Amino acid sequence: MAEEAVIPVVEEPESSVRKATNIFDKITTSIFSIICFVMSMLLVVIISAATVARYIFEIDLYGYEEWIKIFAFWLYFMGAGYGAFAGTHVSADLVQSYVKEGTLKRFIIFVRTVITLGITLLFTWYGYDFFYFGLRGPLGTGIAIPKSVAWRIPLWTAYISIFLGLLSMSYYFFWDFVRAAKDLFTGGEAK
Repeated sequence: MAEEAVIPVVEEPESSVRKATNIFDKITTSIFSIICFVMSMLLVVIISAATVARYIFEIDLYGYEEWIKIFAFWLYFMGAGYGAFAGTHVSADLVQSYVKEGTLKRFIIFVRTVITLGITLLFTWYGYDFFYFGLRGPLGTGIAIPKSVAWRIPLWTAYISIFLGLLSMSYYFFWDFVRAAKDLFTGGEAK
C-alpha cells in the first residue's frame, strides 16, 4: 500500500491593504487602477521612444516632455487617491510600533487623522483654485488660458488630476477620521 503525500497548507499572510466593500469604492478604485496602469504604460513608451530617438537615431522628439508631465500628474495623483483608500499612503507612523494599545494610542491616532484631514482639505482647496486658474485663465474670463509651449495643450488637463486626486484623498481621509473618532469614543470597540 502506497503512502499518500501530505501537502502542507500554506496560509496567505493577511494584507494590510483595505478592501473595497461598497460599489462606490469598487468603481473608484477600479478607475484609479486603470488610470495608473495606462499612464504608467504611456510613460514607459514615450520615455523609451525618446531615448531610442535621441541615442540611436540622433533626433529629438518634439515636446515629449509636455506629455510626460501631464501623464505623470495623472499617475501620481490617482495613485495618491488609491493609496489614501488602501491605507498605504506614505507615513511615518511610529505610534503603531511604540505606543501600547489603549486610550493614549487611540487619541494620538485621532489627532493624526484630524491633522491629515485638515491639511488635505486645505490642499484640496488649493487644487481647486489651481484647476480653476487653468480652466478660466488668470482673469477668470476664459481668455489667455495657460497652455503648454510646444503642443499648446491646455494645462487644466494636468491640473484637474491634482484636484481630483486631492479630493479623493480628502474623502478617504475623512472616513479614516470617522473610524478613529469611533475608536476613541467607544474605547476601540467600533469596527
